[in-house]
Amino acid sequence: MAASMLCRRTAMLCRALKGLSCSKTVLSANSQSGFLLQTASYNPKPLKLNLREPYVPDKDSEKTPEWQKTARYDRKLFGRYGSASDIDPASLWPSHEQLDKIIAEEQEWHPPLEVMLKNIEAKEKQETEKRLAKEKLLAANMAKMPKMIADWRREKRETKHKLKEEKARRAKLLVEARERFGYAVDPRSPKFLEMVAEIEKEEKKKKKLMKRRLKEEQVVAPVTPPAASS
Repeated sequence: MAASMLCRRTAMLCRALKGLSCSKTVLSANSQSGFLLQTASYNPKPLKLNLREPYVPDKDSEKTPEWQKTARYDRKLFGRYGSASDIDPASLWPSHEQLDKIIAEEQEWHPPLEVMLKNIEAKEKQETEKRLAKEKLLAANMAKMPKMIADWRREKRETKHKLKEEKARRAKLLVEARERFGYAVDPRSPKFLEMVAEIEKEEKKKKKLMKRRLKEEQVVAPVTPPAASS
């Protein structure tokens, strides 16, 4: 019986070696043709969780990484090993400052229903006030529109009239310059500009004399006595 078992194992070993040699032949053939045939078969066994001696890092050691010294890692160890991690559950709770911060964040990002309704009401009220103010401003501007249009038309007429007067005055100055110098003068020439300055000076002098004369006439004019009462 032992001999038969030995024969069987020898036959199995031969078949395995034969299959291995065949796979090597196939690989060599594929490598020669430019292709690579790679076969992998790996089925690892799951790691066993060691609950008797869990790994608890030494926080006083310099070799221990900093991320293993944090409270977050302590929570992870306690959640995995429980009391076997030698971690005090009370130390895992947040401090008073952290609790106040958590409560503040909760109230900010998840306020109660009453607060949400009040915020919505205040926002709607603000939007309504903005809309009413905008409508009021629009109505006021529409009421001013006729006067604004009339002022614009008046300014346009005055500007057009001033341009017309300036054009006529310029033509008159050109004619006067031609009569004075005997030939057409360029309006940009120094002679023309000097003549215009003299004319403007004379006109200012005449206006000043005219104002003084009118003032003197008003002072010298006799005052009419009031009618006698009956």
